[in-house]
Amino acid sequence: MKKSFAVLGLGRFGQSVVETLAETHQDVLAVDVQETPVNEMTEIATQTLVADTRDEEVLRELNIDTFDYVIVGIGNNMEASILTTMLAKELGAEKVIAKAETSDHGRVLKRVGADQVIFPERDMGHSIVRKLLSNHILNFIDLSDKYTLAEVVITDPTFVNQNLIDLNLRKRFDLTIIAIQHGQKINISPQPTDMVQLHDVLTVVGPIEHVEALDEALKK
Repeated sequence: MKKSFAVLGLGRFGQSVVETLAETHQDVLAVDVQETPVNEMTEIATQTLVADTRDEEVLRELNIDTFDYVIVGIGNNMEASILTTMLAKELGAEKVIAKAETSDHGRVLKRVGADQVIFPERDMGHSIVRKLLSNHILNFIDLSDKYTLAEVVITDPTFVNQNLIDLNLRKRFDLTIIAIQHGQKINISPQPTDMVQLHDVLTVVGPIEHVEALDEALKK
């Protein structure tokens, strides 16, 4: 289902978001106060605009309240980031996701109305370290401070040729399996009787420490 996104701030993060959304054929408005990054997005985004989002009238004329998601990607100007987030919420934007540079920045964004605050650089660092320290986890996507979605590759023979009932990861680790990848084939919403094979990748959701416990339980 196609949704509408306004991406305000076109640094590396903002441009990456625009490019990813465009690849999935979403409606994307890309805005920045500088002309150069806007020009770089002209052939990628649905619409582009050079404008200062600290100006309430700019956001009002954009009908910022009509977008499904407003993503504030401003990183090098904390004042602009906070003011843009606040104005977007005041003008009725339903879902505002704001990028933060620091914990203090994130707390302020929350206080002025951000529905979700993300820390791309911090989270990337955490993800890299966790991948290096884990034996079987291919990817992490943290859903909150406590919960994560992770891809876990199965190389432990004691986990192979068993169905999901036998593995019973929900009871053993408090984890829910939402997909099984076997080679290039992905089984979404697998059934309890589906089997796990060697080198399958399980996509699991649950507490971060429980995913780490599963990683420790799997033999190298």
